[in-house]
Amino acid sequence: QVQVVESGGGLVQAGGSLRLSCTASGLTFDDYDMGWFRQAPGKEREGVSCINWNGGYTVYADSVKGRFTVSQDSTRNTVYLQMNSLKPEDTAIYYCAADFSVESSRVLDSREYNYWGQGTQVTVSS
Repeated sequence: QVQVVESGGGLVQAGGSLRLSCTASGLTFDDYDMGWFRQAPGKEREGVSCINWNGGYTVYADSVKGRFTVSQDSTRNTVYLQMNSLKPEDTAIYYCAADFSVESSRVLDSREYNYWGQGTQVTVSS
């Protein structure tokens, strides 16, 4: 049984930083993708970033490029999302998701993922 658990959200002022963590268990294959998504009130869920566990490639949405960094710790089955220079528009519930061999052109499409965490709130005040 695959379980995905996020942590690390909170309240921060604009320009500040937060680091989110996502731990996945029950994944028995080497080649899977872990994505970060967010959903603000009244908006659709959007892809933020993705990291491929096997090849290690990373993908970022244009809105976060240069500010967010995704990384992995294979010894802990954990993925991190380091968020710097946060803006009020980054306020959302952030979700971590995992699935196997997601097509590279669709790694920021939430429909490609079957295993989801419960979400963690990130609030950026102006």
